[in-house]
Amino acid sequence: MTKPTILVTGATGKTGGAVVTQLLAKGFPVRALVRTLDGRAEVLRRAGAELAVADLFDPDQLLDALRGTQRAYYMAPYHPHTLQSAVAFAVSARQAGLESIAQMSQWTSHRNHPVNLTRQIWLMDHLFADLPGIAHTILNPGMFADNFLRTIDFAALLGIYPVLSGDAKAAPVSNEDIARAAVAVLVDPDRHAGKTYRPTGPELLSANQMAAVVANVVGHRVIPVPLPYSLFTKVARQQGVDPLMASVFLRYVGGDMKAGVFEFEGGVTDVLECLTGEPGESFETTTHRYSALPFARQTAANRVKAFGKFMATPFLPGYNLDRLDRHWEMPVPPDPSLGIDDPRWRDEHRVMMTQPSVLAQQAG
Repeated sequence: MTKPTILVTGATGKTGGAVVTQLLAKGFPVRALVRTLDGRAEVLRRAGAELAVADLFDPDQLLDALRGTQRAYYMAPYHPHTLQSAVAFAVSARQAGLESIAQMSQWTSHRNHPVNLTRQIWLMDHLFADLPGIAHTILNPGMFADNFLRTIDFAALLGIYPVLSGDAKAAPVSNEDIARAAVAVLVDPDRHAGKTYRPTGPELLSANQMAAVVANVVGHRVIPVPLPYSLFTKVARQQGVDPLMASVFLRYVGGDMKAGVFEFEGGVTDVLECLTGEPGESFETTTHRYSALPFARQTAANRVKAFGKFMATPFLPGYNLDRLDRHWEMPVPPDPSLGIDDPRWRDEHRVMMTQPSVLAQQAG
């Protein structure tokens, strides 16, 4: 029996690339949507994926890319007008006769959130859910482990672990595990239609606990160091983090995480085990993978490079996120609130925390 062709957006990204790899390993034909035919795209082609070059904001190009596919993984681009991309994708998906969409969302998705991107993703959730004739499933992960390991080189080489979240906790989930959840949905979309799943790591950890895990992995003492707002914007710019991503992440940590959003109702789910038969990997396992990356290996050359970056950080320009918000002309809700302060958000997300257990009962 011929397996359906699956389109993957964000295919050169961290979750999209993992979705492509895992689908190919299961024998599914994959069409990887890319912006340009660069080296990352070539890696996907060599792995067996068909490449489709398209602008996520162009309905004509999206329609061409979607024709002949039956299912799709949609990852919204980090962009001030990301909702326009979702609308273009939704219109094109209907015209192409797409059967199902597995959509990446945010745990903080909320209609009145202070962050415009997060409000747009809430609208996106409802836009895709209302598409007639297309099975739709939302993946609603919490904090990615990747967010806590961006400065693994400072920890491995200098013994410093920057902290932006105070004593707040999260259950970091790896890119690969998020992809496993997406693949499980894409393989059997009808079973998961209309559901929202929150894949998480196996345990809640504070930044100090994460620093202890990192220390164990790299084999020496690692000191957690609180990172003030001004230095965060400098580090983000130094690492080439997209300014919109920096803006969203800062508000995650500064607002949502400290408010306990990622600890809500225990903060840990059995989604991954219910969907895939395997629990989520530990933060330690993910850290081992990151510490083995070339830039984090404990060599003399890397240590000199990391020390130079660290010493230069205070003198580098940072992002002026408030000015960027004004430049992007971000709309401001009349009564902004974090999701955890909103009764409707709490009710909806409480149901999401029990969803995987219900799925397990149905399977039994």
